[in-house]
Amino acid sequence: MTGSCRISVIICVYTEERWEDILAAVSSVRAQSLAALETLLVVDHNASLLDRLTREYKETDGVRVLANAGPRGLSAGRNTGITAAAGEILAFLDDDAVAERDWLRHFAAGYADPRVMAVGGRTMPVWESRRRPDWFPAEFDWVVGCTYKGLPEGRVRVRNVLGGNASFRRTAFEAAGGFATGIGRDGDKRPLGCEETELCIRLTRARPDAILLIDDRAVIHHRVPAARERFGYFRTRAYAEGLSKALVARSVGADKGLESERRYATRVLPAGVARGLRDALLGRRGGAGRAGAIVTGVVTAAGGYVVGSVRARGSGAAFRIPPTVEQGADGGAAGSHEQTGPTPGTTALGGGEAA
Repeated sequence: MTGSCRISVIICVYTEERWEDILAAVSSVRAQSLAALETLLVVDHNASLLDRLTREYKETDGVRVLANAGPRGLSAGRNTGITAAAGEILAFLDDDAVAERDWLRHFAAGYADPRVMAVGGRTMPVWESRRRPDWFPAEFDWVVGCTYKGLPEGRVRVRNVLGGNASFRRTAFEAAGGFATGIGRDGDKRPLGCEETELCIRLTRARPDAILLIDDRAVIHHRVPAARERFGYFRTRAYAEGLSKALVARSVGADKGLESERRYATRVLPAGVARGLRDALLGRRGGAGRAGAIVTGVVTAAGGYVVGSVRARGSGAAFRIPPTVEQGADGGAAGSHEQTGPTPGTTALGGGEAA
C-alpha cells in the first residue's frame, strides 16, 4: 500500500510564539520520502495567526490553512482537520515537532493489513537546555509529550497511539466519531490529555477487529521548552494526567481505561525507582532525584485521578464526541452528543498513553 497511500497531514496550531516551530513542522512534512497528499494547518481561534499563516502559504502547493470550526481546543481543531482532509489516511503532527524523512513511509507500510486502523510512531525529546535534566526519569517522558521508557519496541500492537505522532484510517472516524471535546488541551489552560486514549478505546469497541500499532521507526523530534524542564511543570502535568484519566475511565470504564496504566504502575515504575536508588548508591548523578520524581509523579497523578473522579460523579460531568466524520463537509464535524459512560469503581494512577 505504500506507493499508493493518500495521506493528509494535520497540524493544529494556536500561538504565534511557535511561529518558527510551525514552519519547521511544515517543512519536515514537505521533505518526506513519501509525499503527503496535503498538509492542513488548523488554527485554534487566533485571527492574527490565521492571517499570518494564510499569507505565508498563499502560493504554496499542498498546504491549506483553516480556522478551527469548533470550540477552542486541540480536539476540535483535529476534528476540523479530519472533516476537511481529502486523504484516506490522516496523520497528526505536533506544531512544535519535526518528522524524520521516512515518517509517512513507515506509517503507510502499516496499513498493508486492512485490519489496521491506526499507526503511531516514536517521539523523541529535544531539550531546550540541550540535555535531559538529571532528575527527569525517562519513564515519565509522556509528561513532555514523548515516548517513554516502558513502551514496547519495534512494530507492536497497542491499546492506543499518541496523538502528536499518529495516523488513522478515515474509516476509523466514520466508525467511532471524532476526538472528544472537553477532555484534551485547550490553549494555555491546565495541560490535560488522554483524548487519543479515549478515541482509541472507543474505536476498538466500535470495530472489535481493529488493530492499532506503534512503529518506532516513524520518528519525530519534539521540542521541550525550558519551562517544561522544570519540576513544577512535571507535577502539574502529572496531576492533569490523573484528572484526564478519570474522565476516560468514566467514559469507557475503569477496567479498559486503566488496564495499561496498571501494568505501567506495577512493573515499569518500580523498576525505575530501583534503578534510581541503585545509581544513587553508586554515586551516579541524578539517581536519587529520578527515584524521587517517579514517586512524586505517581502520588500526584493518583491525587488528580481521585479529584477528577469525585468531580465527575458530583457534577455529572460529560464531554462531547462528534459523530461520524464525513469527507468533504464544510467546517467542523456536524453535530455532537453527550458522553458520560460508567463511573469507575476503582482508583489507579494515570500514566503513559499506550499499552
